[in-house]
Amino acid sequence: MRKRILIVDDEQSICEKVAFNLRRAGYEAQVAHSAREALSMEPENFDLILLDVMMNEMNGFELAQVLRRNDVTRTVPIVFMTAKGSESDVLHGFELGADDYIDKPFSVKELVARVKAVLARSEHHGSRSEELRYQSLVLNLKNASLTIDGEVIAVTRLEFDLMRLFLSNRGRVFSREQIIASAWPKNVSVSSRTVDVSITRLRRKIGFYAKNIVTKTGFGYCFE
Repeated sequence: MRKRILIVDDEQSICEKVAFNLRRAGYEAQVAHSAREALSMEPENFDLILLDVMMNEMNGFELAQVLRRNDVTRTVPIVFMTAKGSESDVLHGFELGADDYIDKPFSVKELVARVKAVLARSEHHGSRSEELRYQSLVLNLKNASLTIDGEVIAVTRLEFDLMRLFLSNRGRVFSREQIIASAWPKNVSVSSRTVDVSITRLRRKIGFYAKNIVTKTGFGYCFE
C-alpha cells in the first residue's frame, strides 16, 4: 500500500512541484493550501506531513502544535519545509516535534530522500505505536516505563524523554541545543554540560545498551 503524504503550503506552484515528484517516487500525495484546510482533511490518516512554516492565518509552527496536542495526530511525522532556516527557527521546529527540517529552496531529490528516510524511521522504530523498541530494550509510551530483558529500569522523566528522542530517531545526530529543546522545559536554563551529565547518567542505567548512545565529537549524540 502506498504511503500517503499531505503537503501543506500556501504557494500553489510549490505544492504542484512537490506533489508531482512524490507521486513519481511512488507516494500518494495530497495538497492543502492552508493549515485549516489541512485540519479538515483528517491528517491522522496520512503517513507524513510536509509543512510550510510561513503561511497566513495559522502558520506551520502553530499547526504543528495543534497536531502534537491531539492524541490521534501526535505521532504523524512532520517535515518542515521553509525559508525560515535560522538556528532558532530550526530548534523551535524540533522542539515542536518535527522529524526533519528542509530549507527552501531545496532540490526535489533531497526532499524525496528526506521523506523516504523519515518514513523508514517511523515504520521501523514503531513511532506510531505505543512502544519504541531496540532489541530487548523497550520504552513503553503508554505507561511511561523502560524495560531491559523484561526488567523495569527506574528512570526520571528527563531520562525517559531522552530515551524517547533517541529511539524515535535512531542513527540521527542531535546537537546539545536540539536535545535541550526536545527534552527540557522551555523556562529552564540548561547548559551543554548538563546535557552531557544527564546522558552519562542515562548510560549507566541502561547497562549493555550504553554503547549505543554514541558521542559524535563536535556534533552531539545519536543512538546507533
